[in-house]
Amino acid sequence: MRIGHGFDSHRLEAGDGVQLGGVHIPCAYRIVAHSDGDAIIHALCDALLGAIRGGDIGKLFPDNDPQFKGIDSRRLLDEVMRRVRAAGYQVVNADLTLIAQAPRVSAHTAAMCEQLAAGLGVAVEDVNVKATTNEGMDAIGRKEGLAAHAVVLLSAT
Repeated sequence: MRIGHGFDSHRLEAGDGVQLGGVHIPCAYRIVAHSDGDAIIHALCDALLGAIRGGDIGKLFPDNDPQFKGIDSRRLLDEVMRRVRAAGYQVVNADLTLIAQAPRVSAHTAAMCEQLAAGLGVAVEDVNVKATTNEGMDAIGRKEGLAAHAVVLLSAT
């Protein structure tokens, strides 16, 4: 068994929606990032890579490489999962937390779980996505950004 933890954060600015957990969420913001800025998937990728001692997504998918400009983070997850399987592991479960004052995501967490479960190759019951606000504190509380944590458990295949 291996455990991995991941974290990611991004700035927000005025826009027409965000991509989180593989789901488009209409709102008055957009995520500032080289890729689509899906902080939930980025944290998940780092957790998976950490569990297999595979570095981090910044090394695999550098933000100065034009091939990753605007990329759908689900494609990054596909590559990370290829590496997880090549290392001889499979996902047991994943627990993810979004920290954001905006957008509100409770209506979208079930869809996120479905998207992430498909990408991880597990049942939807093995993925949990939850969200919390920052109670108005700091940049996240002022709706200037958002962050995500991910924890995964892997087992040998």
